[in-house]
Amino acid sequence: QINLPVIRQYVDYLVNEQNVKNVFVNGTTGEGLSLSIQERKQLAEEWVCQGKDKLDHVIIHVGALNLPECQELARHAAAIGAGGIAVIAPFFFKPTNKGELVAFLRKVASEAPEVPFYYYHIPPLTGVKIRVEELLDGIKAQIPTFQGVKFSDTDLLDLAQCINKNETGEFEFLYGVDEQLLGALAVGANGAVGSTYNYLGRQTNLMLQAFAKPDLALAQKYQFLTGEFLNFVIKLGFGVAQTKAVMTLVSGIPMGPPRLPLVDASSEFIVKAKAKLDSIVWPDGD
Repeated sequence: QINLPVIRQYVDYLVNEQNVKNVFVNGTTGEGLSLSIQERKQLAEEWVCQGKDKLDHVIIHVGALNLPECQELARHAAAIGAGGIAVIAPFFFKPTNKGELVAFLRKVASEAPEVPFYYYHIPPLTGVKIRVEELLDGIKAQIPTFQGVKFSDTDLLDLAQCINKNETGEFEFLYGVDEQLLGALAVGANGAVGSTYNYLGRQTNLMLQAFAKPDLALAQKYQFLTGEFLNFVIKLGFGVAQTKAVMTLVSGIPMGPPRLPLVDASSEFIVKAKAKLDSIVWPDGD
Protein backbone atom coordinates (compact mmCIF):
# COMPACT_ATOMS: atom_id res chain seq x y z
CA GLN A 1 0.00 0.00 0.00
CA ILE A 2 1.15 3.55 -0.57
CA ASN A 3 2.15 5.52 2.53
CA LEU A 4 1.02 9.13 2.07
CA PRO A 5 1.68 10.51 5.60
CA VAL A 6 5.43 9.90 5.30
CA ILE A 7 5.82 12.23 2.29
CA ARG A 8 5.92 15.41 4.37
CA GLN A 9 8.87 14.02 6.33
CA TYR A 10 10.42 12.84 3.05
CA VAL A 11 10.22 16.36 1.51
CA ASP A 12 11.80 17.93 4.59
CA TYR A 13 14.58 15.34 4.56
CA LEU A 14 15.39 15.93 0.87
CA VAL A 15 15.47 19.69 1.30
CA ASN A 16 17.22 19.95 4.67
CA GLU A 17 19.58 16.96 4.59
CA GLN A 18 20.31 16.42 0.89
CA ASN A 19 19.91 19.96 -0.52
CA VAL A 20 17.53 18.55 -3.14
CA LYS A 21 14.93 21.07 -4.35
CA ASN A 22 13.32 19.19 -7.25
CA VAL A 23 11.59 15.81 -7.41
CA PHE A 24 10.47 13.42 -10.12
CA VAL A 25 7.40 11.50 -8.91
CA ASN A 26 5.98 8.13 -10.03
CA GLY A 27 9.02 7.22 -12.07
CA THR A 28 11.11 4.05 -11.97
CA THR A 29 12.30 4.23 -8.36
CA GLY A 30 8.78 5.15 -7.28
CA GLU A 31 7.41 2.07 -9.07
CA GLY A 32 4.97 4.25 -10.97
CA LEU A 33 4.16 1.53 -13.52
CA SER A 34 3.27 -0.89 -10.69
CA LEU A 35 0.70 1.49 -9.20
CA SER A 36 -2.95 1.99 -10.03
CA ILE A 37 -4.06 5.24 -11.66
CA GLN A 38 -5.76 6.28 -8.42
CA GLU A 39 -2.61 5.60 -6.39
CA ARG A 40 -0.52 7.62 -8.83
CA LYS A 41 -2.92 10.54 -8.54
CA GLN A 42 -2.84 10.39 -4.75
CA LEU A 43 0.95 10.39 -4.69
CA ALA A 44 1.17 13.25 -7.19
CA GLU A 45 -1.26 15.34 -5.12
CA GLU A 46 0.63 14.69 -1.89
CA TRP A 47 4.03 15.57 -3.35
CA VAL A 48 2.72 18.79 -4.90
CA CYS A 49 0.92 19.69 -1.67
CA GLN A 50 3.83 18.94 0.68
CA GLY A 51 6.37 20.45 -1.73
CA LYS A 52 4.60 23.82 -1.87
CA ASP A 53 7.02 26.59 -0.82
CA LYS A 54 9.73 23.95 -0.17
CA LEU A 55 10.47 22.41 -3.57
CA ASP A 56 11.20 24.36 -6.76
CA HIS A 57 9.81 21.79 -9.20
CA VAL A 58 7.66 18.68 -8.90
CA ILE A 59 7.71 16.79 -12.19
CA ILE A 60 5.09 14.04 -12.44
CA HIS A 61 5.70 11.00 -14.61
CA VAL A 62 2.40 10.24 -16.39
CA GLY A 63 3.53 7.50 -18.77
CA ALA A 64 1.56 4.27 -19.04
CA LEU A 65 0.99 1.44 -21.51
CA ASN A 66 -2.17 2.97 -22.92
CA LEU A 67 -2.91 6.44 -24.20
CA PRO A 68 -6.15 7.18 -22.27
CA GLU A 69 -4.46 6.61 -18.89
CA CYS A 70 -1.51 8.81 -19.87
CA GLN A 71 -3.92 11.55 -20.91
CA GLU A 72 -5.93 11.23 -17.69
CA LEU A 73 -2.78 11.49 -15.60
CA ALA A 74 -1.55 14.46 -17.64
CA ARG A 75 -4.82 16.32 -17.09
CA HIS A 76 -4.64 15.52 -13.39
CA ALA A 77 -1.03 16.73 -13.09
CA ALA A 78 -1.99 20.00 -14.76
CA ALA A 79 -4.99 20.42 -12.45
CA ILE A 80 -2.94 20.02 -9.27
CA GLY A 81 -0.23 22.44 -10.37
CA ALA A 82 2.65 20.12 -11.27
CA GLY A 83 5.78 21.90 -12.49
CA GLY A 84 6.17 19.46 -15.37
CA ILE A 85 5.11 16.11 -16.74
CA ALA A 86 7.17 13.32 -18.27
CA VAL A 87 6.29 10.28 -20.37
CA ILE A 88 8.11 7.06 -21.21
CA ALA A 89 7.54 5.27 -24.51
CA PRO A 90 4.94 2.48 -24.27
CA PHE A 91 6.85 -0.80 -24.02
CA PHE A 92 4.48 -3.65 -24.87
CA PHE A 93 3.17 -2.44 -28.20
CA LYS A 94 6.17 -0.27 -28.95
CA PRO A 95 6.59 2.68 -31.30
CA THR A 96 9.02 1.54 -34.00
CA ASN A 97 10.01 4.92 -35.41
CA LYS A 98 10.15 8.60 -34.58
CA GLY A 99 6.76 9.37 -36.16
CA GLU A 100 4.90 6.84 -34.04
CA LEU A 101 6.62 7.94 -30.84
CA VAL A 102 6.04 11.65 -31.44
CA ALA A 103 2.38 11.02 -32.29
CA PHE A 104 1.91 9.27 -28.93
CA LEU A 105 3.78 11.93 -26.95
CA ARG A 106 1.88 14.73 -28.68
CA LYS A 107 -1.47 13.21 -27.72
CA VAL A 108 -0.40 13.18 -24.07
CA ALA A 109 1.22 16.62 -23.98
CA SER A 110 -1.84 18.24 -25.55
CA GLU A 111 -3.89 17.31 -22.49
CA ALA A 112 -1.72 19.59 -20.35
CA PRO A 113 -1.12 22.52 -22.74
CA GLU A 114 0.37 24.85 -20.10
CA VAL A 115 2.69 22.31 -18.46
CA PRO A 116 6.35 21.75 -19.49
CA PHE A 117 6.71 18.32 -21.10
CA TYR A 118 9.66 15.93 -20.87
CA TYR A 119 10.31 12.75 -22.79
CA TYR A 120 11.59 10.05 -20.43
CA HIS A 121 14.13 8.12 -22.48
CA ILE A 122 14.94 4.81 -20.76
CA PRO A 123 15.65 2.17 -23.43
CA PRO A 124 17.11 -0.42 -21.01
CA LEU A 125 13.60 -0.79 -19.54
CA THR A 126 11.31 0.10 -22.46
CA GLY A 127 13.30 -1.51 -25.28
CA VAL A 128 12.49 1.58 -27.39
CA LYS A 129 15.84 2.59 -28.84
CA ILE A 130 14.78 5.51 -31.04
CA ARG A 131 17.66 7.97 -30.72
CA VAL A 132 16.84 11.20 -28.96
CA GLU A 133 18.95 13.16 -31.43
CA GLU A 134 16.52 12.06 -34.15
CA LEU A 135 13.49 12.74 -31.96
CA LEU A 136 14.44 16.37 -31.38
CA ASP A 137 14.26 17.40 -35.04
CA GLY A 138 11.12 19.48 -35.40
CA ILE A 139 9.78 18.41 -31.99
CA LYS A 140 8.77 21.92 -30.89
CA ALA A 141 6.43 22.28 -33.86
CA GLN A 142 4.74 19.02 -32.90
CA ILE A 143 4.79 19.52 -29.11
CA PRO A 144 4.93 23.24 -28.20
CA THR A 145 5.37 22.48 -24.49
CA PHE A 146 8.40 20.22 -25.09
CA GLN A 147 10.92 21.18 -22.41
CA GLY A 148 13.55 18.47 -22.61
CA VAL A 149 14.53 14.89 -21.91
CA LYS A 150 15.15 12.71 -18.89
CA PHE A 151 17.97 10.80 -20.52
CA SER A 152 18.42 7.45 -18.76
CA ASP A 153 20.79 5.71 -21.14
CA THR A 154 24.55 5.18 -21.26
CA ASP A 155 24.81 6.42 -24.89
CA LEU A 156 26.74 9.64 -24.34
CA LEU A 157 27.22 10.01 -28.09
CA ASP A 158 23.45 10.42 -28.53
CA LEU A 159 23.32 12.82 -25.57
CA ALA A 160 26.23 14.87 -26.92
CA GLN A 161 24.60 15.16 -30.35
CA CYS A 162 21.37 16.35 -28.68
CA ILE A 163 23.25 19.04 -26.76
CA ASN A 164 25.21 20.04 -29.87
CA LYS A 165 21.89 20.63 -31.65
CA ASN A 166 20.51 22.58 -28.69
CA GLU A 167 22.45 25.75 -29.56
CA THR A 168 19.76 28.11 -28.31
CA GLY A 169 19.54 26.26 -25.00
CA GLU A 170 15.76 25.91 -25.24
CA PHE A 171 15.81 22.27 -24.08
CA GLU A 172 16.96 20.74 -20.80
CA PHE A 173 18.78 17.42 -20.63
CA LEU A 174 18.41 15.73 -17.26
CA TYR A 175 20.75 12.78 -17.00
CA GLY A 176 19.55 9.57 -15.36
CA VAL A 177 22.54 7.20 -15.06
CA ASP A 178 23.97 8.30 -11.72
CA GLU A 179 27.37 6.59 -12.02
CA GLN A 180 28.04 8.46 -15.30
CA LEU A 181 26.74 11.91 -14.33
CA LEU A 182 30.14 13.61 -14.52
CA GLY A 183 30.65 12.33 -18.07
CA ALA A 184 27.20 13.64 -19.00
CA LEU A 185 27.98 17.03 -17.46
CA ALA A 186 31.16 17.18 -19.51
CA VAL A 187 29.17 16.90 -22.76
CA GLY A 188 26.61 19.44 -21.56
CA ALA A 189 23.83 17.84 -19.49
CA ASN A 190 22.29 20.53 -17.30
CA GLY A 191 20.56 18.48 -14.63
CA ALA A 192 20.12 15.02 -13.21
CA VAL A 193 17.31 12.76 -12.06
CA GLY A 194 18.36 9.62 -10.25
CA SER A 195 17.67 7.28 -7.36
CA THR A 196 20.97 7.83 -5.51
CA TYR A 197 20.19 11.53 -5.05
CA ASN A 198 17.63 10.48 -2.43
CA TYR A 199 20.51 9.57 -0.12
CA LEU A 200 23.61 11.05 -1.82
CA GLY A 201 22.05 14.31 -2.95
CA ARG A 202 24.29 16.48 -0.80
CA GLN A 203 27.46 14.85 -2.11
CA THR A 204 26.21 15.05 -5.69
CA ASN A 205 25.47 18.76 -5.25
CA LEU A 206 29.05 19.21 -4.05
CA MET A 207 30.21 17.40 -7.19
CA LEU A 208 28.11 19.75 -9.32
CA GLN A 209 29.65 22.75 -7.53
CA ALA A 210 33.16 21.37 -8.07
CA PHE A 211 32.47 20.81 -11.77
CA ALA A 212 31.12 24.35 -12.14
CA LYS A 213 34.19 25.97 -10.55
CA PRO A 214 35.81 24.09 -12.36
CA ASP A 215 37.68 21.75 -10.03
CA LEU A 216 37.64 18.58 -12.09
CA ALA A 217 39.86 16.61 -9.70
CA LEU A 218 37.42 17.21 -6.82
CA ALA A 219 34.40 16.44 -9.01
CA GLN A 220 36.08 13.19 -10.04
CA LYS A 221 36.57 12.20 -6.39
CA TYR A 222 32.85 12.50 -5.74
CA GLN A 223 31.94 10.60 -8.91
CA PHE A 224 34.47 7.85 -8.22
CA LEU A 225 33.19 7.35 -4.66
CA THR A 226 29.56 7.20 -5.81
CA GLY A 227 30.70 4.71 -8.44
CA GLU A 228 32.59 2.67 -5.84
CA PHE A 229 29.41 2.26 -3.79
CA LEU A 230 27.22 1.48 -6.81
CA ASN A 231 29.75 -0.96 -8.25
CA PHE A 232 29.75 -2.80 -4.91
CA VAL A 233 25.96 -3.05 -4.55
CA ILE A 234 25.34 -3.83 -8.24
CA LYS A 235 27.46 -6.96 -7.77
CA LEU A 236 25.20 -7.94 -4.85
CA GLY A 237 22.09 -7.36 -6.97
CA PHE A 238 20.85 -3.78 -6.90
CA GLY A 239 17.43 -2.60 -7.99
CA VAL A 240 14.43 -0.63 -6.77
CA ALA A 241 13.88 -2.82 -3.70
CA GLN A 242 17.51 -2.44 -2.64
CA THR A 243 17.37 1.32 -3.27
CA LYS A 244 14.42 1.56 -0.87
CA ALA A 245 16.42 -0.36 1.74
CA VAL A 246 19.44 1.94 1.40
CA MET A 247 17.25 5.04 1.58
CA THR A 248 15.57 3.70 4.73
CA LEU A 249 19.00 3.09 6.27
CA VAL A 250 20.36 6.54 5.48
CA SER A 251 17.27 8.66 6.10
CA GLY A 252 15.55 6.72 8.86
CA ILE A 253 12.30 7.16 6.94
CA PRO A 254 10.52 3.82 6.33
CA MET A 255 10.40 3.40 2.56
CA GLY A 256 8.59 0.08 2.84
CA PRO A 257 8.84 -2.98 0.62
CA PRO A 258 8.42 -2.96 -3.16
CA ARG A 259 5.31 -4.27 -4.88
CA LEU A 260 5.33 -7.70 -6.51
CA PRO A 261 6.84 -8.94 -8.77
CA LEU A 262 9.75 -7.15 -7.04
CA VAL A 263 10.73 -8.62 -3.68
CA ASP A 264 12.26 -7.00 -0.62
CA ALA A 265 16.01 -6.61 -0.16
CA SER A 266 17.62 -9.38 1.88
CA SER A 267 18.99 -8.72 5.36
CA GLU A 268 22.41 -9.82 4.05
CA PHE A 269 22.28 -7.10 1.38
CA ILE A 270 21.32 -4.47 3.94
CA VAL A 271 24.21 -5.36 6.26
CA LYS A 272 26.79 -5.33 3.44
CA ALA A 273 25.47 -2.16 1.82
CA LYS A 274 25.46 -0.30 5.14
CA ALA A 275 29.03 -1.37 5.89
CA LYS A 276 30.19 -0.22 2.46
CA LEU A 277 28.44 3.13 2.69
CA ASP A 278 29.79 3.72 6.20
CA SER A 279 33.32 3.00 4.99
CA ILE A 280 33.34 5.74 2.35
CA VAL A 281 35.16 8.94 3.31
CA TRP A 282 33.90 11.85 1.22
CA PRO A 283 36.14 14.82 0.33
CA ASP A 284 34.14 17.11 2.64
CA GLY A 285 35.05 14.84 5.55
CA ASP A 286 31.66 13.16 6.00
